Amino acid sequence: MTEKIPLDVLMKQKIVLFDGAMGTEIQKLNPKPEDFPDGKEGFNDGLSFTRPEWIKKIHRSYLQVGADCIETNTFGSNKLKLEEYGYGDQTLDYNKKIAQLAVSVTQEFTDKPRYVIGSMGPTGFLPSSNDPSLGQIKLDEIREAFEIQAEGLILGGVDALLIETSQDILEVKLAIEACHKAFKKTGKRVPIIANVTLDKYGKMLLGTNVQAAYTTVSEMGIDAFGLNCSTGPTEMISSVQWLNEQDSLPLLVVPNAGMPENRGGSAVYKMEPKEMANIMADFLNQYPNVRIIGGCCGTNVDHISFLRKVIDEKATENNR
Repeated sequence: MTEKIPLDVLMKQKIVLFDGAMGTEIQKLNPKPEDFPDGKEGFNDGLSFTRPEWIKKIHRSYLQVGADCIETNTFGSNKLKLEEYGYGDQTLDYNKKIAQLAVSVTQEFTDKPRYVIGSMGPTGFLPSSNDPSLGQIKLDEIREAFEIQAEGLILGGVDALLIETSQDILEVKLAIEACHKAFKKTGKRVPIIANVTLDKYGKMLLGTNVQAAYTTVSEMGIDAFGLNCSTGPTEMISSVQWLNEQDSLPLLVVPNAGMPENRGGSAVYKMEPKEMANIMADFLNQYPNVRIIGGCCGTNVDHISFLRKVIDEKATENNR
């Protein structure tokens, strides 16, 4: 197997493929309350302990169709989120062990280097808002919640930290600061990728536009900036175009399989793999700073398989 170079170096050399959705793939398995730790339904991250074979199977399926990277099943494993399920005091150990599970799956593959990305989703609070319940929290609590998570992920062997599906730019700043603190604590640094989630109008939940979001965090020692979740690729076009024009950081684009549609109270994602791949191919052709692509909600192995073909075809063209 070729040498495994750091992810921040790799993304400058080639376009990197992330995996697809975790949450919607778990839903397809129809988990019952008894599948979750202590019967705490909805605690998807906890399935890494009670149903590790499920999580390994999802990881493995993406690697089998050519994903370079898989994300840890730790989207909701910051300390504040884990406290909701009664596991806040186990934050470091939870993240470490879940990261190790993902690493163990990548080690099954010897055809090329595979990478594990530490997923760090939002806390559920909105520190920038004046909401009496969501906004009234000490900033140090949020920073600490992410710092402990980042420390656990690093100790578990991740190759990068991914701050994702972020809806409050202040929380993104706190998470980045937490990552840097975790680096000092562990004595190890890995790349930081900071993502924000935009609506179809190009704004975060509290109204921050992509320009303000990027300007706020781009000089905080991050290694890539990205967009994920909320919309499909079409709605991201204008934001990706603006980000590409900045020409300073590698970009990540990880959309849903189209805009979610409400069907009987459940979100349904209808964009077919080929359609999504065609749009993402246009991104790669038009915006050279897009260096990471993948899929978020509603995407599956078929979407990632098509994205693999897009990247390989692009590489073949460049080598002619």
